[in-house]
Amino acid sequence: MPDIPRTAAPRASAALPLVQRIQPGTSVDLSAIDPAAPAEFSRKDAEAALAEERQRIHELQERLYAESRRGLLVVLQAMDTGGKDGVVKHVFSCVNPQGCRVWAFKTPTEEELAHDFLWRYHRRTPARGMIALFNRSHYEDVLIVRVKQLVPEAVWRERYAQINDFERMLTQNDVTLLKLFLHISKDEQRRRLKKRLNDPEKRWKFSPDDVRDRALWDDYQRAYADALTRCSTPHAPWHVVPADRKWFRNLAVARAVADTLAAMGPQFPTAPAGLEEVVVE
Repeated sequence: MPDIPRTAAPRASAALPLVQRIQPGTSVDLSAIDPAAPAEFSRKDAEAALAEERQRIHELQERLYAESRRGLLVVLQAMDTGGKDGVVKHVFSCVNPQGCRVWAFKTPTEEELAHDFLWRYHRRTPARGMIALFNRSHYEDVLIVRVKQLVPEAVWRERYAQINDFERMLTQNDVTLLKLFLHISKDEQRRRLKKRLNDPEKRWKFSPDDVRDRALWDDYQRAYADALTRCSTPHAPWHVVPADRKWFRNLAVARAVADTLAAMGPQFPTAPAGLEEVVVE
């Protein structure tokens, strides 16, 4: 995947990097990456800029769908409460549903467990002309599977190379990958979990498993760091999104998506010859 360009725009914040691209071959230390919004951004300016980026996504998606030559796969990973659902709601509500699919991967079914671990993900990758969003993804099989010891270490360690091969195959078959890790702090996760627990309209999202997983925070951080280190490749690099502030997270993701689509350069197909002579009565 090409580097995400920073598109020029009449606002001071346009030149500032919003996401951190993990350079292939570098070791990731998530504790050294600030999950807070940069001081240069205000919520008011970010929300105005988000509207612009959503319009760009809308226009570019129309071209991608009409062109029908390539697909875009957006991978969203995060700790619990990191904001995957919020990104889907606030960033992608601008797209034409005919050209976009959202897949949220839960506990594997019996049928899925009867296949290799990548099977259920491969069948949901985007067709040409489509955008697919993975709300959680094939990376769960080197994250939760590792932390909760659901398979032996010898099994999940082999999966890094298998994931890289899988993603390389997708890019060689006209799928662009944009992989986004929504990075929140442990303090912000506590605040969000408490809000869910105390709000009757949000309590349905809360599970006792959230608290049990929170106790494994350090283990998950190590697992994420290893996944980002081992699977940020030239063809499918990882990007870390500061996600402690939802308004900045939404802008950062929207601009990353818009710039990725722009780099793909989709074009409307050439109209058939002779249309200028067609008369509609």
